[in-house]
Amino acid sequence: MYGFVKVCTATPEIKVADVEFNTSQIIKAIKISAEKGSQLTVFPELCVCGYTCGDLFNQITLINACEVAVKEICRATNGVKTLVFIGVPVIVKDKLYNCAVALYDGSVLGMVPKTYLPNYGEFYEKRHFSKLTQDYCLIDYAGQKGVIISRNIIFKAKNCSDFTIAAEICEDLWAPFSPSIRHVQAGANIIVNLSCSNEIVGKAEYRKNIIKAQSGKLVCGYVYCDAGEGESTTDLVFAGHNIIAENGKIIAESKIFDNSLLYSEIDVTMLSEERRKIASSEDCCMPQESYTEILFTTEDCKEIQRKFPQKPFVPEDNSLLLERTELILSIQAKGLEKRLKHTNAKTAVIGISGGLDSALALLVTLRAFKSLGKSAEDVIAVTMPCFGTTSRTKNNSVQLIKAVGASLKKITISKTVLSHFKDIGQNFDNYDTTYENAQARIRTLVLMDIANQTGGLVVGTGDLSELALGWATYNGDHMSMYGVNCSVPKTLVKHLVKSEAERIGGKCEKVLKDILNTEISPELLPPSENGEIVQKTEDLVGPYELHDFFLYYAIRYGFPSDKILFMAEKTFYGVYDGKTIKKWLKKFYERFFSQQFKRSCMPDGVKVGSVSLSPRGDWRMPSDANVNIWIKGID
Repeated sequence: MYGFVKVCTATPEIKVADVEFNTSQIIKAIKISAEKGSQLTVFPELCVCGYTCGDLFNQITLINACEVAVKEICRATNGVKTLVFIGVPVIVKDKLYNCAVALYDGSVLGMVPKTYLPNYGEFYEKRHFSKLTQDYCLIDYAGQKGVIISRNIIFKAKNCSDFTIAAEICEDLWAPFSPSIRHVQAGANIIVNLSCSNEIVGKAEYRKNIIKAQSGKLVCGYVYCDAGEGESTTDLVFAGHNIIAENGKIIAESKIFDNSLLYSEIDVTMLSEERRKIASSEDCCMPQESYTEILFTTEDCKEIQRKFPQKPFVPEDNSLLLERTELILSIQAKGLEKRLKHTNAKTAVIGISGGLDSALALLVTLRAFKSLGKSAEDVIAVTMPCFGTTSRTKNNSVQLIKAVGASLKKITISKTVLSHFKDIGQNFDNYDTTYENAQARIRTLVLMDIANQTGGLVVGTGDLSELALGWATYNGDHMSMYGVNCSVPKTLVKHLVKSEAERIGGKCEKVLKDILNTEISPELLPPSENGEIVQKTEDLVGPYELHDFFLYYAIRYGFPSDKILFMAEKTFYGVYDGKTIKKWLKKFYERFFSQQFKRSCMPDGVKVGSVSLSPRGDWRMPSDANVNIWIKGID
């Protein structure tokens, strides 16, 4: 379903060397995971007998019992359309190998031996196991003839070309040159790791970080299954710390010391698309190795349990959010600081509307001036009330400018706009696009001329969400000499302003909190009789939380419109109905395509996150591209 593959890590309770008991536990877990719709289930390293068997691995009785167990487990997978990996010791030509054995629908599909055998500290695997030195060999095993054992196997779903899996075992991940590196270059989208990693202080966090990093740098899904309760505690304890990661993010994690089944869905289509965009792996100088491709058929993922954040640009963790906001504000300020230094600008000129975006631009500019050792008075903040300006936003503009110590200029532009209307023959009572946009263009004219007068630069206030929707007047608020907010989405602007308000405190914090509670509006139409805002942006273009969700998945990952619709309906269930989401998704695509011409000539501005619409950097799109196939996808 939409490229999502349901995966499961299963850490059953085992008994060391009690192969019969372990077999029953593994079969039970396979059945449960299959009933839950898992298409891929991974068990821990050597789980059939237990990793901590020690010198019992030298007992042929144990090894033979494991082969019999594999035969029984394999038989239990008859009719089960789930690819299963179990950990088993296997003899090949008088040598013992620590293997990940792949089972599917009553067959042993193949075996992958461990590449790196740890022989330090508490580990002494070379005492019992060997490293496979040849590319592959065929053996008769568990009642089947010609089973392949190889370090280089890709398991590929016939009915989902992006669902490709390869295996490595425990230490393989920790080694400098992990097998997963070559597996991914050979086409694997998902790496499974059958592990038996003991628990000591600090290891869980390190394990988590290394899995995140591996899945991120390899752009893959990583399914890590750890041994838990039942392994010998003679010297070690095992915690069953299972982790499912995708492209640098942990999407599911088990509690330690809690043997269980952990589920999530990995988006293999997204991984393939990401790799197509990031082609640097092709430039890596690596020895070319041949791979065996083994096919299987899987059923479609029927239900997506995975949750997607409603605000993907905004970290859900508060401590991370605070850290992120400070970093973004610093990036914005540093970008502007460089431009001011390079142009020898004496001042910065900003139009302050009493809204969020201009408030953020002012706060960022003040940071840049402080870093440059320049006075806040050299920041010229201009309020330009006109026909739609309410007393609330006008007062907030003035109070904010005074609170931060910038130079205040009040310029009422009504007469200038009326004179302009007279020049072009515009009826004042006609509240059309000309009525609105003339105000925005006059404001830009005022700012540019003040910048010329004072030897300064006009700092732009428009944000990423507005650029995506084209919600800006061409050659009006669309234009500046440097746009500090150009890659900050609207859902994040609020958090940046809130963070800076709390940092500064005092009168500034008070006025900024009122700005945060003000309705988002361009204020280009006259207010109501009681002086309230009547022109509400989100009534016209749609909720920004929806548009930022659409923007993130459409641009960051290039998802098709039907997939975004599916994800949005799941994520915003109970907040918006399907009809509303569909309506605004169509509006997003229609506006995004029709308004590209505004982005094609947008001013310079700093990139702060993974999504940018700069025509000089991340986003190069023809201004006359057709939107039809995206709209059809929604329908």
